[in-house]
Amino acid sequence: MIVLGLTGCIAMGKSAASDMFRRLGVPVHDADAAVHRLLGRGGGAVGAVEAAFPGSIRDGAIDHETVAKRVFNDRQALKRLEGILHPLVRRDQQRFLGTAARRGDTLVVLDVPLLYETGGDENCDAVAVVSAPMNVQTERLLRRQGMTHERIKSIRSLQMSDDEKRRRADYIIPTGLGRDFTMRKITAVVNDLKSESKRGYSSRRSRRGLYSGLKHGEPHA
Repeated sequence: MIVLGLTGCIAMGKSAASDMFRRLGVPVHDADAAVHRLLGRGGGAVGAVEAAFPGSIRDGAIDHETVAKRVFNDRQALKRLEGILHPLVRRDQQRFLGTAARRGDTLVVLDVPLLYETGGDENCDAVAVVSAPMNVQTERLLRRQGMTHERIKSIRSLQMSDDEKRRRADYIIPTGLGRDFTMRKITAVVNDLKSESKRGYSSRRSRRGLYSGLKHGEPHA
């Protein structure tokens, strides 16, 4: 079974890309959705997050805005939160991978916003990065409620740059040229990996450069 990591900076179109993989029949584990479950009513992280950030519970669930304000521009507080959530998300991923392996799936996707930042790419056979021009990213972000240029700057400072993610990627998926264009690129990625699965594949570290035909020469988005 080939594990494809899917990542990209905020507002680059990763959620839309995940939906396209699902439409092609590829199982996807969504790390953000796992976090929402963990922080929701009865979620496995509620008690630990409340202990670390007292007063963050509302109606039995963690209030996202309250915690976001506590960790905004406070890297130590952010590390405490990540120290609680990341191990639980990884455990959820392992359950997903176990289920997929038992089903006999040949390709699965791990949708992880901070894949490179947390070292999760080392557990993937290949990585696809969604990317769009910075002005497109900024426009998308400013449409979100409560988003400001200051907050965008802070978010970008916490993430690996788009340029660096593109450099490290096995596949680049542009999301700024229309949904049809993006879908064609994702279909090419799926077909390529499924073909490789039939041939047999080795670890990602021994296959660097294997996907250069799909990566290099791509438009920025």
